[in-house]
Amino acid sequence: MENLLEIRGLCRSYAGFSLEDVSFSLPAGSIMGLVGENGAGKTTTIRLILNELRREGGSVRIFGEDNIRGEIRAKEQIGVVFDECCFHGGLRAGDVGEILRRVFKTWDGALFGKYRREFELPEKKKISEYSRGMKMKLSIAAALAHRPRLLILDEATSGLDPVARSGILDILLDFIQDERRGVLFSSHITSDLERIADFVTYLHAGRVVFSRPKDDLLDRCGILRCGASQLGGLDKSGFVR
Repeated sequence: MENLLEIRGLCRSYAGFSLEDVSFSLPAGSIMGLVGENGAGKTTTIRLILNELRREGGSVRIFGEDNIRGEIRAKEQIGVVFDECCFHGGLRAGDVGEILRRVFKTWDGALFGKYRREFELPEKKKISEYSRGMKMKLSIAAALAHRPRLLILDEATSGLDPVARSGILDILLDFIQDERRGVLFSSHITSDLERIADFVTYLHAGRVVFSRPKDDLLDRCGILRCGASQLGGLDKSGFVR
């Protein structure tokens, strides 16, 4: 199976934090959940994938090509949604469509309009007047409307109510029915990941604890609840922390 994304030994250091030897792959036709506590390195990893930060070691290959040498070609085929809306507050949804029509060769205005109506986003209202949930919906509509092969979402559903979030998850599942596509989905909402993820990569303190199929995790792992005295007497070799 073709890998849309291959990360090997990725490293980047800041004052007080290091991302070290991060490795995982995203096969075509699948959704990978990227999980970990705040500060674990999820957003740093995504920014390194997108070449918004320069890596200090390791490699990132997107669609089989190095993410730096092939950056322009890759970004034509990537849709990205961060946890904050990146569009200027003075713009309207219609303005966003007009701008991105000039950016992406594959921009589909009809598809953008379809999502805008489905998400009930007013075309003439300024983005500064949108709720957080509306801003996230606009970002998701824009990310999908140029028909990317790879979607990268960083906590993109965190501002949505449960009904809207469920609708977005349905769209992601529909997106990968084309098995040439894939999704990297950072989220702290584990129920979302349990519903749609095929693979889970868990980051802790800048390191990959595991990266494996979700079904394997459900079969082999569980949550242990016990008192301190009971915990002290257990073999911890199989613990994941």
